[in-house]
Amino acid sequence: MGAQSISAILISRLLQGILVVFLVVSIVFLVSRLARNPVEYLTTDETTAEEKELLKEQLGLSGPIGIQYVNFLIDAVQLDLGNSFISARPALSEVGSRASKTLQLGAAALVFSMVLGIPLGIIAALRRASPTDWLARLLAVLGQATPNFWLGLMLIFFFSVQLDLMPTGGSGGVEHIVLPTITLGLLSSAVSMRLTRSGMIDVMNTDFVRTARAKGLRESTIIWRHALRHALLPVATILGIQVGYLIAGTIIVEQVFAWPGIGRLMLHTITVGDFPVLIAAILVISTSIVVANILVDISYPIIDPRIRAGAR
Repeated sequence: MGAQSISAILISRLLQGILVVFLVVSIVFLVSRLARNPVEYLTTDETTAEEKELLKEQLGLSGPIGIQYVNFLIDAVQLDLGNSFISARPALSEVGSRASKTLQLGAAALVFSMVLGIPLGIIAALRRASPTDWLARLLAVLGQATPNFWLGLMLIFFFSVQLDLMPTGGSGGVEHIVLPTITLGLLSSAVSMRLTRSGMIDVMNTDFVRTARAKGLRESTIIWRHALRHALLPVATILGIQVGYLIAGTIIVEQVFAWPGIGRLMLHTITVGDFPVLIAAILVISTSIVVANILVDISYPIIDPRIRAGAR
């Protein structure tokens, strides 16, 4: 795949990504305006009607919703999403202060899912129909069927309450991220394991693997240098979706473990009606998912040389 083809793919994905982010943010804006009025949260029964109207004007909530939407788009293009209704700080700054924690947790969960799922899938494929294969498939099914909020509570109960080995929540040292990482990454590891297993089974029966064996190459060389590279393409395909799941899953996991990230901030903003921060958080999350999917698309020719050859 030449540089021109990669550039065309990149431009196409960027345009699609911009459209997706625009639609997501627009929907959230419209829904937030039709939901709970933040003025009710920021005022008391003693607040007069004149004071409420003044507050609505200060928060940019007065006037027709169409005018509010146009003003919002003009400011959003300049990355000005307004100030938090609660702290009066810029909304993007509020989200930015939590972004590193969510990124840390999401990256740890992604690494955990790959390190656990891919080797387990390889072993299950090479020992197909063995007890090891059945056990790996059973663990994968359990991993996909277990709700992450329930798993998080069970991990807290056993490892924090009963055994006193891990903290119940919060952030700090490495010990604080262990249980949230397992909770968030277990489902992704199950998906990676099943895709790797099926991919390896298909690849190990192909002509080029039989040819490599006929040439006398070692089995480990065939597996790690030839077969695995082709088998990982389905895993890479699903990786973009898994990144979206991990980012979305942090909303629940962060709440369960009191992890100070964007997910927990979003739940708080929904409760208090802090629309600017909520929109900023969704903007950051949707952009991250779009970027992850673009990187996955670009990685295809790197993982599988046949894609590069087919583009010539």
